[in-house]
Formats: sequence, C-alpha cells, structure tokens
Amino acid sequence: MANGRLVRSLIALAAGMALFVGPPAEAQQKGTIKIATQSPLSGGQAVLGEAIKLGTQLAVEQLKGPVEKLGFKVEVVPFDDQAKPDVGVANARNLMADKDILAVVGHLNSGVAIPSSEVYKEDNLVMVSPANTNPVITDRNLPNVNRVCGRDDVQGAVGAEFAKTTLKAKTAYVIHDKTTYGQGVAEFFKADAEKKGIKVIGFEGTEEKANFDPIITPMKAKNPDLVYFGGIYDQGAVFVKQMREKGVKATFLGPDGMDSSDFAKITGKAGVGSYYTTAAGPATVFPEAKKFIADHKAKFKKDPEPYATEAYDSTGIILKALESAINANKGNKPTREQVAKAVRATKGYKGLTGTITFDEKGDRAKAGYYILKVLSEDPGKWAGNELIKTLEIAAPPLKKM
Repeated sequence: MANGRLVRSLIALAAGMALFVGPPAEAQQKGTIKIATQSPLSGGQAVLGEAIKLGTQLAVEQLKGPVEKLGFKVEVVPFDDQAKPDVGVANARNLMADKDILAVVGHLNSGVAIPSSEVYKEDNLVMVSPANTNPVITDRNLPNVNRVCGRDDVQGAVGAEFAKTTLKAKTAYVIHDKTTYGQGVAEFFKADAEKKGIKVIGFEGTEEKANFDPIITPMKAKNPDLVYFGGIYDQGAVFVKQMREKGVKATFLGPDGMDSSDFAKITGKAGVGSYYTTAAGPATVFPEAKKFIADHKAKFKKDPEPYATEAYDSTGIILKALESAINANKGNKPTREQVAKAVRATKGYKGLTGTITFDEKGDRAKAGYYILKVLSEDPGKWAGNELIKTLEIAAPPLKKM
C-alpha cells in the first residue's frame, strides 16, 4: 500500500510539473500559414515544374525561421497544374478556398498563369512567379501578381540581337507551339529580327509533338541560316532531333523553354551546338547560389534544374513579406491583401539571383538574360553548358491605358 501511495504521489507531481511547464509547442502556435506552388508535376514538362516545387520547399525549410518565431507554422502545398490552363484554374479555385494559403509560387507556363491569376485576384492572393515571361503577366497591372524573372519582349529581342551580331544570320525560319508563351516569344523574336535586317522566310505554329516532317521538308528547301523555335523542350527537342535527322544544317536557337536537361536527354548528339536564351540564370553563375546547389543536391539527390533558384527567391520574398505583414498586423495572421501589398513593396531583397526590387506593376526592376550553348549530349552535364553572354536589362515601363 505504501508503495502504491508513493507511485500515486509521483504521478500527481509529474502532472503538476507538466502544467507548470505549459502546453506543448504546437498549442502555442497562432496557426498555420501555407505557401502553395502551381507547376506541372506530371507530363512532359515535369522536370521544370518540379524544380519550382523543390526550390520552394528548400527556401521554406531554410528561411521560415522569422515567421515561425512570430508563432506561425509554415507549410508548402504543391499543386500539379499539368501545364494546362483549365487544370491551373481548377487548382486556383481549390487553393483559394483554403484560407491558410496566403501566397502562391508559380506557374511555369504563362498560358496557365494568366487565367489562374485572374482567380487569385478575386481575393488578392499574391502570386510571385519564378518563370512566367509573357508580358501580359504584369502588363495587366494586377496588385497581387509579380515575377522575379525577365520578360519575353526583352528575351525575344536579346535572341534576335544574338542571331544578327554573333551568329551572323541573314535568314531565319520561325516556328512556335501556339501557346501564349511560345507564340508570344516567337513573335517578339520575329519582329526584332526583321528590324535588324534578318529576313524571316517562314513563320508558323504547330501543336504537333511527334512528326514534324510537314514542317521540316519545306523548311529545308528554303535553306535558312537559323531556325528559331518558340516553345518548351518536350516539343522543341523532338523537333531538333528530327531536323538534324533530315539533314537541316541551320543553327538552332530557342528561348528559355529549351532550358532543361531533358532537352539533351531527348536530342542526344543532335542537340549539341544548339543555342538558347533564358531568363533563368544558371545556378552556377550566381556566387550566392553555391551553398544552394550543395544543399539541393544533398536534400533531393540531384542538381537544381532551371527556375529552382528563382523559385527559392520567390519564396524568400514571400516569407519576408509575411514577416513584415504579421508585425504590421500586431502579431496576428495577416490578410491576403496585406501580404500582397508587402510583396509589391519589395525593394533591395538580396536573393540567390541578385538584388530584387519590384516596379509598380510587379516586374523585377532589372532582370538578367542569358545566352547559352549546349555542349554535351549528357543530361547530367546540362549545368556545364557554355555561357555566351549575360545581360541585365530594365523592365519596360507600365503602358498607360
């Protein structure tokens, strides 16, 4: 009996001590704040879509501390938009219904981002894009839409200048994938190439994914100096491979949609010597990204793909804005509108890709543009592609309606 009383006393003492220590850490949380991602996580463009998700995850893991110290748990909620506008919009409706989601990192495809962001604007849910380059993204001047990458009206001109001055092209054949992104950047390239004296001897769109003979045969007969393909690697790389198999000798140039190790995987030797412009700086060119590359490889067992660093910076900007908005809201969870305003006010953010300041419409005030050459058929050596040129160009001003 004495032993029984002793045990009961010890249990009571332990319970009292537990009460004294206070509730568990989870109970001290003021709530959960979620950051959603939207990008293709399945299908032919999943390599770049997953890069956005992984860059976001690593940023939250490494940079969430200040927000968590303010009492909020931070989570990443990934959505697979499948590179399809209707899926992106459906996902947007679903994530809008979760009031804990205060920001979105995405999308990959401008044709998905534009209609999805029309949903986000209904409740001022902020979107920071690591990859959407179509001018319409920010030219609508939505207060909740921003991007850390460059624009296609600049990227197309960068490609045209390179084609004229470095590649010495006199004629060009331009093809696009009929998407908002691909057709847009192709049109910008065409317009600037013609201004610079390059004769565009063909311009057409195609949704073909497997057999490009109907395009390649007449194109070969015109014998262009340069072939430009506005689109994504899952289509463009197949085109390049078939173009070379048919004996087309023209130099190949594409935009940032070609910037994926899967381009080399699909083209093999046929892709070596191809050029592409990109608004996604290779992680290796940023001194600040050295640790990121090592951390990414340690965590995910692979090198970061293009747009992973931009996703990391997009997320870092969001986390900094969350911290600011919470403090401004006296320690309480901020509204979506408060977070959107804090993001747009970003000035001088020190990211992996350089210093980021948003202009009045949500563009990066100065963005980087890069020209690279494919050196190897080995997808594992994609990060070793030759960097031909780096440019930093101011975003065009807001067009007054």
